[in-house]
Amino acid sequence: MLARNRAWPETWYALIAGFLERGEAPEQAVRREVQEELGLDATAATLIGVYPFFRMNQVIIAYHVVGSGTITLNEELVDYRRIEPAKCRTWAQGTGLALRDWLRSRGFEPEVMELPG
Repeated sequence: MLARNRAWPETWYALIAGFLERGEAPEQAVRREVQEELGLDATAATLIGVYPFFRMNQVIIAYHVVGSGTITLNEELVDYRRIEPAKCRTWAQGTGLALRDWLRSRGFEPEVMELPG
């Protein structure tokens, strides 16, 4: 599932992301973020990998999360899309690297799209 932040152009979608709270383990954080941003209960979280995000001076710890419930977007998000893995494209930075690796782990070699700027 990819989501669009309210501040982004209409064609930009990305993975759900957030920050660790003080004293919080990464798996706890990803479960909390899925609940806060999508209203879903995370029933499983599996590590995909750890990626540098140089542009923002951050490190991304990416998980594949299985969730249950009804999607309810929070105030940060305006839309979401479920894209078939075979049709999913990635980008060569940030969460795009995690999406690439998740797709590859399922037997897909995604097309990499160019990002503006």
